[in-house]
Amino acid sequence: MDLTRRPRRLRSDGVRPLVRETDLSASDLVAPVFVDATTDERVAIESMPGHERVPVDRAVERVREVLETGVEAVIVFGIPESKDAEGSRAWAEDGVVQRAVRAITDETDAYVITDVCLCEYTDHGHCGIVEDNAREEPHMTVDNDRTLDLLGKTAVSHAEAGADMIAPSSMTDGMIGAIRGALDERGFESTPIMSYAAKYESAFYGPFRDAADGAPAFGDRRHYQMDPANGREAMREVALDVEEGADVLMVKPALPYLDVVADVRESFDHPVAAYNVSGEYAMLHAAAEKGWLDLEAVAYESLLSIKRAGADIIVTYFAEDVAERL
Repeated sequence: MDLTRRPRRLRSDGVRPLVRETDLSASDLVAPVFVDATTDERVAIESMPGHERVPVDRAVERVREVLETGVEAVIVFGIPESKDAEGSRAWAEDGVVQRAVRAITDETDAYVITDVCLCEYTDHGHCGIVEDNAREEPHMTVDNDRTLDLLGKTAVSHAEAGADMIAPSSMTDGMIGAIRGALDERGFESTPIMSYAAKYESAFYGPFRDAADGAPAFGDRRHYQMDPANGREAMREVALDVEEGADVLMVKPALPYLDVVADVRESFDHPVAAYNVSGEYAMLHAAAEKGWLDLEAVAYESLLSIKRAGADIIVTYFAEDVAERL
């Protein structure tokens, strides 16, 4: 045989690292942290092995655990002590996220991102003020424009508490412009926004809704989160957020939407984030518990695939475990 091209020449142990196209590092990863105002102790999240809700007074302890693994950034989610129709605890000065963020920024060097949405704070579990008769009429859900002001107030309250970056996730039309305007008006023009720019109505969110106590009390979120069948629509969504001032563009979930991650990377020069969501995490754990997969190997390979698709930032529940390996 006369083979002039032999790809295997570059697969030996010595040369492999030299020609590797994609590298994953701890600094690429963001670890989610769940802070719960309703508990005085750490509570395991059954559907997400290895993760817990922590009380406010142990948020710093939890973040220090993250930092010890080499991960430098966290995204904070809150479970409030009470809920109402508007989600008013989302922007309260003494709210669960606000209290936790003050402590974390005062006592650690973590880069602190906060999720801005109302689903954890509303008694109906939707991501904003619901339209009249929404419980009875399945075609009605969140009142888009009435929700924008509340998202702006929430973002400002997080910035005032010390958040380094704001991450709105409600998929409300105009949310980036409303939040950017609210932040700038209050003197936070240097606070970046990481938009959940292409967030799909996905079946992979199930365990997170246990973790954050944010499942809708009626209906679903198909009227404001994206149809999983649509890829081109994601480009329109992302473009709108860019026009409104988004600094980082997120795709959620990650693994079922690697094509969208790649398309966003190709089409926009902004940093791209991807959220390796709770269902992706839980299914690998479940398979590993059965002995069907090597958890450490598939976790690393999953995150590497997200990075290869074009993500600069990966929000993942595997952050600590993978960072320690790296």
